[in-house]
Amino acid sequence: MKIIEEIFETFLFSSRLVTILAVLGALVAAFVMFVKGTLQIVDGLYIFCAQVKTFHPGTEHNSSALVAHFVSSVDNYLFATVLLIFSMGLYELFISKIDPASRTADSRPNWLKINSLDDLKSSLGKVILMILIVSFFEESLGIEYKNALDLLFLGVGIILIAGALFLTHLKHKGKGEH
Repeated sequence: MKIIEEIFETFLFSSRLVTILAVLGALVAAFVMFVKGTLQIVDGLYIFCAQVKTFHPGTEHNSSALVAHFVSSVDNYLFATVLLIFSMGLYELFISKIDPASRTADSRPNWLKINSLDDLKSSLGKVILMILIVSFFEESLGIEYKNALDLLFLGVGIILIAGALFLTHLKHKGKGEH
């Protein structure tokens, strides 16, 4: 009976390696999102160059398309970061510590110190909050503010975002992080 238990426990422990599929998938997706963000930056540069070519003193240029490209690229970079943190966190939680990152204490960023699923969720939550903030900003650029109620909604949204950031800061300050 003891031998069956040992075989089963070895199999059970080894089954954690199936998470490598999620690690690799998230890593590939992160790479794709980094490339997509970079392509949006390049596209924004083309828009900027076209605006410079057609620039005439005294004429007004609409820069909202340019801003939208750059804000959208930040959104893609932030999501790529979420995927990267998720990939590294899963690897460290289920497979093994990442050796190069642990060689010196200074080489390992604080956000990558993941000791539990709660640490992973917390790290992901911070970046997701930033994605939501950037998305809110991106959406607010495209809205036409026709009356005072529209501006009031924008103000309420900004206050809610500020509150979320404040609460996040308080939570981490309470843990001794700054």
